[in-house]
Amino acid sequence: MLRPTITILLSILTLLLYHPFDTGNFTTSNGHSRILILTAHPDDECMFFAPTILGLNVAQENLEVSSLCLSVGDADGLGVVREKEYHESYAVLGVPAERRWIVDHPNLQDNFTATWDAGIISKAVSKYVIDNGIDTVLTFDYEGISSHPNHKSLPRGVTHLMKTLHTAGRPTPRLYTLVTVPVYTKYTSIIAPLLAKHDPKLNARGMPVFVSGIPEYLRALRAMRKHRSQLVWFRWLYVSFSRYMWVNEWLEIKVH
Repeated sequence: MLRPTITILLSILTLLLYHPFDTGNFTTSNGHSRILILTAHPDDECMFFAPTILGLNVAQENLEVSSLCLSVGDADGLGVVREKEYHESYAVLGVPAERRWIVDHPNLQDNFTATWDAGIISKAVSKYVIDNGIDTVLTFDYEGISSHPNHKSLPRGVTHLMKTLHTAGRPTPRLYTLVTVPVYTKYTSIIAPLLAKHDPKLNARGMPVFVSGIPEYLRALRAMRKHRSQLVWFRWLYVSFSRYMWVNEWLEIKVH
């Protein structure tokens, strides 16, 4: 009796997890949107943003997704290797080569003790936003998910850019930040998408939410495997248990 029961339960669990879900709508008033995924280091895209990237590329029309990483992740002298891994990872996630960029700036280096200057970030990002008509920027929030100071610097840099563009009378992109959840919910693994898909409060909040299904999770895992230089034991634990491999919630930041 036990074996059939387990089989049925596993089948139900697979069915509940299989399909993706999203409440996200990043399109602008004209029905189109050019979205920039802004990260600090190679591998951020699959460790934190994969549900959104895959959801935008697959589920929504009239969206153009681009990516910009503000360092090559050279903390251990592996910058050349990690830049290559970044492009391989994004190829798996579906962002074409002509819309993915990476910056190697002397004042924007991978450093767990350094806060990046908002003005320098603003200047580094400005060129890509203006040249590519970016109208929506998605990045970390002020807690940075993992509290990494490089992550936490990014929304400050983008708000600096928004103010600069507004002052100059130029179009200003919208800013959405990835919500940092409490520690006790960060590592809930497959429980996270189950709860997110059946949480009526998510729709009530009006926050864009992206929840991966099993195929999307496996694709994010394939992208992470491209970061071969980073696949130490604790990252395997992360991709096995992290909520961010399954669920992304977004909050719009208004700048007046």
